[in-house]
Amino acid sequence: MALLTFYGAVRQVTGSCYLLETHEGARVLLECGMHQGLRDQEAQNAAPFPFDPNSLDAVVISHAHLDHSGLLPKLASMGYNKPIYATEATCELLELMLLDSAHIQEKDAEWENRWRARQGRPPVQPLYTTLETEKALKLRSPVPYSKTVRVAKGVDITFHNAGHILGSAIVELVVHDHGLTRRLVFSGDLGNDCTPLMQDPTFLQDADLVMLESTYGDRDHRCSEATEQELLEILQQAHRDGGNVLIPSFAVGRTQDLLFHLGRFYHQGKLPQQAVFLDSPMAIRANAIYSRFRDQFNEADKAEIRSQGADTLEKWLPVLRCTPNAEDSMAINRFKSGVIIIAGSGMCTGGRITHHFKHNLWREECHVVFPGFQAKGTLGRRIVDGEPVVRVLHQRLAVKAKIHTLGGFSAHAGQNQLLEWVGHFDKRPELYLVHGELEKTKALQAAVKQHFDWDANIPEQDEQIAF
Repeated sequence: MALLTFYGAVRQVTGSCYLLETHEGARVLLECGMHQGLRDQEAQNAAPFPFDPNSLDAVVISHAHLDHSGLLPKLASMGYNKPIYATEATCELLELMLLDSAHIQEKDAEWENRWRARQGRPPVQPLYTTLETEKALKLRSPVPYSKTVRVAKGVDITFHNAGHILGSAIVELVVHDHGLTRRLVFSGDLGNDCTPLMQDPTFLQDADLVMLESTYGDRDHRCSEATEQELLEILQQAHRDGGNVLIPSFAVGRTQDLLFHLGRFYHQGKLPQQAVFLDSPMAIRANAIYSRFRDQFNEADKAEIRSQGADTLEKWLPVLRCTPNAEDSMAINRFKSGVIIIAGSGMCTGGRITHHFKHNLWREECHVVFPGFQAKGTLGRRIVDGEPVVRVLHQRLAVKAKIHTLGGFSAHAGQNQLLEWVGHFDKRPELYLVHGELEKTKALQAAVKQHFDWDANIPEQDEQIAF
């Protein structure tokens, strides 16, 4: 029988990493994610891998978000030189995400070493470098949706659309080992079926073992119409208050969803702001990738965009101003009211959003909109949880702006959508709940039991199971 070891995203939402080993010697790593948001994230990311990278036959990545892919450069730096399998769009987004991450690692180390030099302490090395990232990127092996590919002896994979972000995949692994065939299905991050642009997640029926994400295992999201109306009311109130609207947003996925909604408001004549600034070089580049793969958008939204003579998100939202350069970004500070500023990072752990906080967070007339999940330990989570004063860029800032959380814009499935997806499997395969904070995972476990009389397992860190 094959062995599956849970090395990451166990009772937490980051650091996705699972190792599949067969009796005949195949070793396939499913995900190689970075830990984000936790207090000891640097130590966790820097720790040695709990396996020998040189022993792996293949790496399989469900999608490009860093909590699923962010340690690939480190893996390559440790000697891994075999293929990294992902969908075609994910392979393009990986270049964008990982090179940006490497730049951050290098800049953070450079900043830290300035302080260390003054204190007479030895320098630190970045988690990985741009060169190591480029080495990892050369290993990418794109696979179209629905095509079955053999990635190691006796191990076949097929990607199915997960509807989360562009290129996101449900991973189906079929293991042929000692005359037995076993099927493992990993949900990856399942999309919210109200998410614009993306197609709905694919339903599968056949599996012997299912790994199901549980990021929102304890709740459902509001319907998209209600959330869209809530966003519009926030924008209108900000206009009346005479302030700006700040939206911390992930460059890949969430930003494109927001641009679609804002474009719809514009064409309906309802958008009160005079300009929308996209202050994220990575999001600007991600838009270009989304445009190249727009054939993968759902048909209704694709038709709506075409109806306005647009073929890109930039053309769909004519008041959009992209600010790739630092000088353009700083010039936004001239606007004290009447603009929307979309910037990263999505959880406010760095990036340009922190600079806009410096100029706006303490102003009562401004509004901050969080369009998705904020992990424990992040600045975004502290603001959402109501801390009256937060530390930003080495300064203490009063949180006077009005804070809003729009769970309906989450790109993750809510509890009922997770139940609907997993309920399509026949014969009740073994079920393991991953990629969720423990209380959310327990809530989903109870819901699975209540709806299906099905016992779902919550694995421990480093737990190994046979299947």
